[in-house]
Amino acid sequence: MPGSHGNPYAQESLPPLTLDERNRMVEDNLPLVKFVASRIAGRLPPHVELDDLINAGVIGLIDAIEKFDPNRQIKFKTYAEFRVKGAILDELRALDWVPRSTRQKASRIERAFSEMEQKLGRLATDDEMVEHLGITHEEYDEMLAEARGIRLVSLDELHAENDENSERNLLEFLTNPDYIDPAEVLNLEQVYAIVADSIDNLPEKEKLVVTLYYHEELTMKEIGEVLDITESRISQIHTKAILRLRGRLLKTVVL
Repeated sequence: MPGSHGNPYAQESLPPLTLDERNRMVEDNLPLVKFVASRIAGRLPPHVELDDLINAGVIGLIDAIEKFDPNRQIKFKTYAEFRVKGAILDELRALDWVPRSTRQKASRIERAFSEMEQKLGRLATDDEMVEHLGITHEEYDEMLAEARGIRLVSLDELHAENDENSERNLLEFLTNPDYIDPAEVLNLEQVYAIVADSIDNLPEKEKLVVTLYYHEELTMKEIGEVLDITESRISQIHTKAILRLRGRLLKTVVL
């Protein structure tokens, strides 16, 4: 019989989607795009327009619909969410919305958190950080406010050690297992393990904010209502937690 010597577990390719089917998938998944864009926008300075992020996300969604392979062991929503997020982050990188001065201040705080943790054998308090940095509490608060929107770690960009040209997109790892490099997977798993351990050791309020924001998926405003704290204060606590975690990661992985 023709094909009897082929792989008995092979799945036949499905016919391509019609234009109506693609349009319907776009409409059905627009709420996902708006949700992802809104969550990312909540971490960015106010001058970044939400509509711009949504437009970039829609392009990512269309790309996901075009490239999704239903034969792979991954749900479309999961695949689409990574594509949407990746498209939005690409747009932000193109805009270069984080000024160099902001990155420098964020890096200064990260290094300070790392240095103080090594020196003290524990997490540093705000007073200790201020003294170590040689600045006032007001200047410290201003630096944290400017650093808002700095990501914990660029999981969508994995670089081999000492090779900035080896950029690989996490989306490709998730959607095409043939691309997976064991060393890169090990590095990513190491990051997850360190982050999980570091979150467990955060000061109680920072740990609670991180948990509510990333695990419970509450907005900054909602967290403020739960804890009876202003939204700006929640944003500051979140930023401090992220920079503290990045300081811990500095000792182990390349960000």
